[in-house]
Amino acid sequence: MKFTGTESYVSTDDLTVAVNAAVTLQRPLLVKGEPGTGKTELARQVAAGLGLPMLEWHVKSTTRAQQGLYEYDAVSRLRDSQLGDERVNDVRNYIRKGKLWQAFEAGERTVLLIDEIDKADIEFPNDLLQELDRMEFHVYETGETVTAQQRPIVIITSNNEKELPDAFLRRCFFHYIRFPDMETMKRIVEVHHPGIKDALLTTALTQFYELREQQGLKKKPSTSEVLDWLKLLLAEDLTAEDLRGDGTSALPRLHGALLKNEQDVHLFERLAFMARRDR
Repeated sequence: MKFTGTESYVSTDDLTVAVNAAVTLQRPLLVKGEPGTGKTELARQVAAGLGLPMLEWHVKSTTRAQQGLYEYDAVSRLRDSQLGDERVNDVRNYIRKGKLWQAFEAGERTVLLIDEIDKADIEFPNDLLQELDRMEFHVYETGETVTAQQRPIVIITSNNEKELPDAFLRRCFFHYIRFPDMETMKRIVEVHHPGIKDALLTTALTQFYELREQQGLKKKPSTSEVLDWLKLLLAEDLTAEDLRGDGTSALPRLHGALLKNEQDVHLFERLAFMARRDR
C-alpha cells in the first residue's frame, strides 16, 4: 500500500516519503506547515489515492479528547426514564460513538484525519496517547473494550499555534510542509487552472513571491490564496501586461485575494508612495 499522489494533488517527494513511512510504521503522521499549504487536503488525497474511506475529526478550542472516543448522554437517559421509555434499560442507546470508535470498528482500513490538533487544550494530545498507541479504549458505561479491527491511517494536522507534548511527538512520524518553490507552485496551479498562459502565470507568481518576501508583512498569502487570485485574474481576462501596469502601485491587481488585513495593505501603499517620492 503506497501513496504516490493523485491527479488533483501535487505531492512532493519528501511528503510522499513521509506518508508512506507513517503507513509502514503504523504511526500517526503529524503534518505541520503554514495555513493554506494543503495539510487537511493531504489526508483526503491519501484516502483517495489508496482507495480507502475517510473520517474527519475537526478539532475546536472546546473539543475534548473523550469526544473522539464516545459521549454518554446521561441527560437524555434521565429524561426517558421519567417518561417511562423502555430504551433506558440499555445504556448503549445513550452512547454516541466518536470518530476514533468509528474508525476502530470499520470493517476495512480507514484514513482518520484529526485536523488542527493545536486548537484544543494543551492536555488534548496527552489524553489520546494510549488510545492512539494501543488502538483500543475502554467504555466504562458498558464494561466493553473497543479494539481496532484494522489499524487506521491517522493523519494529524497542526498550524503550530501551540507546542505539542514530547510524549505525543514521540509516537508520531513528523513532516513539515515547506512552502512551494516557483516550479512546484506552477505544477500546483496547472492542476487547478490547466492551460493558463505561461506569461500570465510567470508574471503573477513573480509578483506573488515578491509580495510574500516583503519585510514587515503580518500575514503572508498562502497557496490557497494564490489559487483564488489566479482564478480572479482568469475571470477578469487579465494579461501579463495588465498585471505589470504602469509601475505606480506596489499593490498587485485584485490584491484583496492575497492581503487579508489593513496593516499589510497600508504597508504596500506606503511603499508605493515612497517609490513615487524618490523618483
